[in-house]
Amino acid sequence: MRFSVFAFLCCHFLFAQTQYPKDYFRPPLDIPMQLSGNFGELRPNHFHAGFDLKTNQREGLNVYAIADGYVSRIKISTFGNGKCIYITHPNGYTSVYGHLQTTVGAIQEYVKNTHYKEKAYEIEMFPKAGEIPITKGQLIALSGNTGSSEGPHLHFEIRDTKTEFVINPIFFGFDQNLKDNKKPTISSLYVYPLYNSVVNQSKQPLMLNLSLQKDGTYLAGKVKANGKIGFGINAVDTDDVSHNKNGVFNVTTFLNGNPNYNYQFNTYSFDEMRYINAFIDYPRYKKTSQRIQKLFMKTPFALSIIKTDSLRGIISAEPNLTSNYRIEVSDYYGNMNSITVPVEYDTATPLIPSEPNTSKYFVRYNKDSNFEKDNMSVFFPAGTFYEDFNLNFDVRNNKIYIHDDTVPVHSNFTITIRDTVYPESLRDKLYIGKGTSYNGTVRKGDVFTAKAKILGQYGLVLDTIAPVVKITKPIEGKWISDQKKIELTIGDSLSGIKSYNGYLNGSWVLFEYENKTRKITHVFDDQFLAEGENELKVEVVDNVGNSAIFETKFFRSQQK
Repeated sequence: MRFSVFAFLCCHFLFAQTQYPKDYFRPPLDIPMQLSGNFGELRPNHFHAGFDLKTNQREGLNVYAIADGYVSRIKISTFGNGKCIYITHPNGYTSVYGHLQTTVGAIQEYVKNTHYKEKAYEIEMFPKAGEIPITKGQLIALSGNTGSSEGPHLHFEIRDTKTEFVINPIFFGFDQNLKDNKKPTISSLYVYPLYNSVVNQSKQPLMLNLSLQKDGTYLAGKVKANGKIGFGINAVDTDDVSHNKNGVFNVTTFLNGNPNYNYQFNTYSFDEMRYINAFIDYPRYKKTSQRIQKLFMKTPFALSIIKTDSLRGIISAEPNLTSNYRIEVSDYYGNMNSITVPVEYDTATPLIPSEPNTSKYFVRYNKDSNFEKDNMSVFFPAGTFYEDFNLNFDVRNNKIYIHDDTVPVHSNFTITIRDTVYPESLRDKLYIGKGTSYNGTVRKGDVFTAKAKILGQYGLVLDTIAPVVKITKPIEGKWISDQKKIELTIGDSLSGIKSYNGYLNGSWVLFEYENKTRKITHVFDDQFLAEGENELKVEVVDNVGNSAIFETKFFRSQQK
């Protein structure tokens, strides 16, 4: 990730020359385009991969194919994008439509057949090229709120078909469907003393005062430092219509007029998504929920949107040298806000010391590390973390304490626990959990292992409690000929639900699961119903094998 200033400028210039088709795609909705989330917006553990399009705060709006092509993938999930369609287009791009309420037409028939073939709600399908052809403007689905959506909207992406990199949809002419005359907002600026340096008599990060100038730019309070320092900002962007606080498009910093750090949200791979936790000041985010975007790399990480000089955005405050540091934050339309920061050398004694270090162990981010005590251990492969750090580790009271969640984890580490407490008859009901939350656990005899991506306290959790299954509206012994569907609530207090299955008169039937309400819903289908008495059975199994069965009988007339 080391670039000279020349290479940095060349990369930026080459990106600016990338050409995308401007008139090939139509909007996926037939209402005016409004964003509730934009490309590159900062989200938990990932950058946002597309546009979140408002749907007038309701579900059921028509969703259209943006161009000719064919359905290349369909995924039905209880989390993530929920019900999601992928359409591959002949010009080398793939469009993605997520959080759908339902697919329609030939797509829905294909989905339904797969549900019943696999006897599962969560499915993933890869139709062959031409198997489900699509024309531009064809109705493909209705908008919804499925998966991890926090409200009705359409998640919309454009990807490079060959590389599967996501690309900012605004490059494809959709800028004409939006209106933005507003500058990005910079709400705070932080300075970071690095490598035991001192800034404004502090060895800890500080927020700097900002003064609005007559020309609309900002001037920061003077930075007096010795050693190496870096900066970070809290910035958002809004447009003229939706007013949501979205992510910024481009940030460039300059040291004495020379560019030294830049990122622009244009295109990136899914493998890069988790680098957001190195991109922001993660400890501050965990403590305050504030995402400060760092303008330096203390340790290099492979996030392709970042272009930097050989110093990775880090600035040295040196004797007899006064520097001018400038930050420019802009949107796609060229609206720009900036901060100028005067930096000078200073040898004043620090009044605010570094945070005390009480850790006994040191972890190098690029080396394997293993820590063991009593019957428990944790193994960190090289690359688990973004930086070296001091680790708190201990085992006590049948728990393994692995630092805390203010240190971000990039890839899985392994926890191993040898059970010395429970009898063999209960060991199949044990799992490794953070609190009571479930981590996929493998048992070999009395040894349990699990992968994790969050630091904290773990231990063996015993789960002998069966899941709960309740019908939302009792139907036992009732005639329900006019009822179109049946709903049940399912839940599990410990290891969580692994699977559920519903049967009508002995045949497997589809129940759709909504994780936000914990409800499963079956829409009646005449082919599974009998005239008169019908038997319903629902079985729910948790992650350690405890199961619950709900059974009822109802009556229904098939006579129209």
